[in-house]
Amino acid sequence: MINIRNAREIEQLRKSAQIVVEALKLIEARIQPGVKTGDLDLEIADFIYSKGARPAFKGFRGYPANSCISVDEQVVHGIPGPRLLKEGEIVSVDIGVELKGYYGDAAKTFKVGEVEPEKERLMQVTKESLELAVQAAVVGNRLSDIGHAVQTHVEAAGFSVVRDLVGHGLGTEMHEPPQIPNYGPPGKGPRLKPGMVFAIEPMVNMGSYEVYTEKDNWTVVTSDGKPSAHFEHDVVITNGKPEILTAGL
Repeated sequence: MINIRNAREIEQLRKSAQIVVEALKLIEARIQPGVKTGDLDLEIADFIYSKGARPAFKGFRGYPANSCISVDEQVVHGIPGPRLLKEGEIVSVDIGVELKGYYGDAAKTFKVGEVEPEKERLMQVTKESLELAVQAAVVGNRLSDIGHAVQTHVEAAGFSVVRDLVGHGLGTEMHEPPQIPNYGPPGKGPRLKPGMVFAIEPMVNMGSYEVYTEKDNWTVVTSDGKPSAHFEHDVVITNGKPEILTAGL
């Protein structure tokens, strides 16, 4: 059952999403060599609370931090802490916000100083795959058309799509139906209808698509140790072009 949100609910989701966007913009200016990921996490929390909202990840299924900060070979769910960012790394920051019962959830991958050209290309291709996925999120298309758009673009560039993790519906819960894989054939699954709200989030590896979870039971890393990039938007299906609630990232 995929929820259909009305105009009032979409406005609430838009407000939550914009707090996420503002938090990511704030943190982008802080990302540089020598900065602790734990310090970034505290700044994110302070900002979210200042907006009258709360960090949605904190305590979610026992997650211990306010945000997910994943560096280089860490795909997602990296727990911020004493790790210092280093020149040449890439870092994915994933933030969730709950405001008055409605959720926002977005991610962006940033450079730490100057990075090698192949990491630049990985980030660019991942971002492009998200843009293509959003373009596929239109009335009349089917759910799998979103993931097919991601996979086609990513694999043509010589990278791989993570299979073990998916995008999801978004609303009064952070994770709602449906699951949205970033791969698969087109033309499968339910037809898209106005009012559906999705968190679409390609996770793309430089090497193999295979990943595993570290002993902290959260941090997902690439099996071959190569870097991964992650971008995520909140998107509303409309009667026209999809609306990106997290526009401005």
